[in-house]
Amino acid sequence: MSRFKHIIYGVEARIATITINRAEHMNTISVPVMYEMIDALDKADADDDVRVVIFTGAGDRAFCAGADLSGGSDSFDLEGGESKVDLPKIDGVYRDWGGMLTTRLFRCLKPVIAVVNGASAGIGATMQAAMDIRIASNKAKYVFPFTRRGIVPDAASSWFLTQIVGLPTALDWTMTGRVVPPEEALEKGMVSALHAPEDLMPAALKIAREIVENTSPVAVAQTRQMMWHFATADHPMAVHIADSRALQMRGASADTREGIAAFLEKRHPDFPDKVSDGLPLTFPDRSPSNEPVQT
Repeated sequence: MSRFKHIIYGVEARIATITINRAEHMNTISVPVMYEMIDALDKADADDDVRVVIFTGAGDRAFCAGADLSGGSDSFDLEGGESKVDLPKIDGVYRDWGGMLTTRLFRCLKPVIAVVNGASAGIGATMQAAMDIRIASNKAKYVFPFTRRGIVPDAASSWFLTQIVGLPTALDWTMTGRVVPPEEALEKGMVSALHAPEDLMPAALKIAREIVENTSPVAVAQTRQMMWHFATADHPMAVHIADSRALQMRGASADTREGIAAFLEKRHPDFPDKVSDGLPLTFPDRSPSNEPVQT
């Protein structure tokens, strides 16, 4: 029996798929759904058989239409509203649960592909900015409606979204709260490709198989972490130092010997190193693996 109520988690051909399974509610999510998604990411990270994670939504209408607003006008009032939330506090305030998800995605050791099968609004849009590759249906659309609800963007998107689309576009989308059509999302870099709905998942699986069949899982994990951690480095010298350490460590690894041998012998590599053995810390950990929590 599945341990999940709101999502579907499955692994096939070394690819884990996390599906928000609330199609009847446009795949809107709440705190319990967020905890299940984090649990699924923990499960994928701990499993050496998982090489890539795909995120998508059930049905063909929405990837995720945002937060579940069934709590009515008090849905975002964590202190005085009727909604009871199971959230930790930091600096005396409840943590934004969208940010709890995106900071967990930031620490993920596996590549994450967003398969955007429909509308993405609110947290459904901002969570994707913490994923590595985003491809969308040509019927998908984005909405960042926070200012139209009297709140501000969630999920640390002031950092993540600006990394993906740049500050001017992020300001436009979040301040106006307007609908962003798929063609604009492609032009601005929110997604890397648009596909007909029936071609979307096959396209994602093709990308995932490219990683599974040809790359070292440890090298991919380190590359992902280095790219995200140094996206806003103050000076290239810090990156150069980290690159030097990582290249020296990986250069002496069994994976590197296998990768070179496979190239010379014109065959697919069979990398022996495992992510579960731990990654050498080759960069300053500005986002501790054990996030600060105050209860």
